[in-house]
Amino acid sequence: MRFRPQYALMAVLALVLTACGNGPVKRVSEPAASIQQLSVGNDGNWEVELRLRNYSSMPMRFDNVSLAVKVGDEAAGTLSASPALSIGPESADVIKVHLQPSSSARIVVADALAGGRSLFYELEGSVSATPEEKKQRSFDIKSRNSLNQAPGLPGVLR
Repeated sequence: MRFRPQYALMAVLALVLTACGNGPVKRVSEPAASIQQLSVGNDGNWEVELRLRNYSSMPMRFDNVSLAVKVGDEAAGTLSASPALSIGPESADVIKVHLQPSSSARIVVADALAGGRSLFYELEGSVSATPEEKKQRSFDIKSRNSLNQAPGLPGVLR
């Protein structure tokens, strides 16, 4: 068997190119938002635990949240917050946002609580987040989901 320098050269070049990789790929994916818990206060106002989910492969700092809430077919108001919260890659965290809902939305929630029924809701708006070492970006959010009454916790939907 004869030594062929061109094969050795190709093998060395392949090893050099492999060693020059930048490590794991960092990708930025659209985040998600959902209501984890909605608590109705004695004054009729809501405390909303908003779950922010980072699907990116790098940490992201969530700077601003502005999401219109609709319960049933009624507009409830807008969840607005500036959490300045850093969430790790492919992780989630929860922020609390207070909302003074519209009277029609209060009635929809009260009816769902009194009847023990599911409450369907929609979130639509934007979340501003800054990926690690990059510029801030605004992401459009649109989600639909439902909440159910929490057993043993009056006025709480999860």
